[in-house]
Amino acid sequence: MSRKPDLSHPDDQQLVRQHSPLVGKIARSLAHNMPPNVLTDDLVQDGMLGLIDAIIRTTRETSGAEFEHYLAQRARGAMIDGLRALDPATRQVRRSMRLVEQTLQQLGHQLGRAPAEGEVAQAMDMALEDYRQLLQQAHGYLLVSLDDLAENADMHGYLEQCAGSDTDPLVLLERSVFRKALASSLRALNAQMQELLNLYYVEEHKMHEIGTRMGLSESRVSQLHASAIAGLRAQLLDAEQNQQLLQPRRAVR
Repeated sequence: MSRKPDLSHPDDQQLVRQHSPLVGKIARSLAHNMPPNVLTDDLVQDGMLGLIDAIIRTTRETSGAEFEHYLAQRARGAMIDGLRALDPATRQVRRSMRLVEQTLQQLGHQLGRAPAEGEVAQAMDMALEDYRQLLQQAHGYLLVSLDDLAENADMHGYLEQCAGSDTDPLVLLERSVFRKALASSLRALNAQMQELLNLYYVEEHKMHEIGTRMGLSESRVSQLHASAIAGLRAQLLDAEQNQQLLQPRRAVR
């Protein structure tokens, strides 16, 4: 019989101590590509709150790679929430970027391909320079999370639901079509955006380093990054995919 999680319990205290280094690692990685005013210590503080909340809430096996993956997702999510709260303009920028995503979806269906910046700006009745300025403001706009894919905004986070069940979150993720949909969405981006995302997220270069390598200004790299992320989100959040995205594959008999 499982006990009710309680941070005053020695086992939970031990879990916090055991996984604290994971929070620091995630914070340092995230801070690497953030503006100088974003302090690693602040990210760690937010991440620790997410870690503690995850440990208190979980009712599943508290060991193994799957549990650590779950904790990492929750800690990183708490850091992202903290970053969003720092900037009072973030909410307006996110609303504007949602409109960009909707426009990208509509144009993608109409054109049968990824639309160019000029086409998106025209569809939004914006000057190209104003559209690029919006992308510049959306520098911190981050990659889609599983919670963003939930059809019902009031439902609990997907990973949290998994943690309360008998099925490992990582197993569900691997059995879902999410990876396939993400790969397909990445392939739909043009070569320049694919290279930019690879340099930023895989090789972990900073914006100015990417600009030097690609022969672009740092501000232009920032704009293209936001545009690429909006394009990914538009495809991942497409209604035709969203009905299947969180459905685990049936086991092959």
